[in-house]
Amino acid sequence: MEPLTDDEAALWAAWVAAAEALSQVSADVAAATGLSEPDVTVLTRLQDAEGTRLRQSDLAAATGWHRSRLSHHLRRMAERGLVNRTDVPGGVEVRLTTMGRAAAVRARPVHADAVRRHLVQALPARDRQRLLALLTRLTDRGS
Repeated sequence: MEPLTDDEAALWAAWVAAAEALSQVSADVAAATGLSEPDVTVLTRLQDAEGTRLRQSDLAAATGWHRSRLSHHLRRMAERGLVNRTDVPGGVEVRLTTMGRAAAVRARPVHADAVRRHLVQALPARDRQRLLALLTRLTDRGS
């Protein structure tokens, strides 16, 4: 296999540097709320769902996570009192607890502020739209 070309290496280096922005968002949220980025992802998906509950399979689809990853993460969140999992015909239903709902309410503005500070404010609107289109194309490749 050939080494990366200069253009490919520059693209990779930029990708790694951009990933640091995601790490900064996660660090800001964790410092302010004690929640991980995966916690916030699950909590906000559930908070936005009708009745603050989703079938576990629907939550996996909404997050793009493999079922095993989601199952392990939900177990840890349930142990911390953030979600309840209930066996229902044909699957498992995941529901926010009162504690989970409160955590989601606390985390949302912190997360929004961090995303704006580390991503949105760094780019003019036109560039954000171009970046969104490129990232969507990149992530839809495997679908």
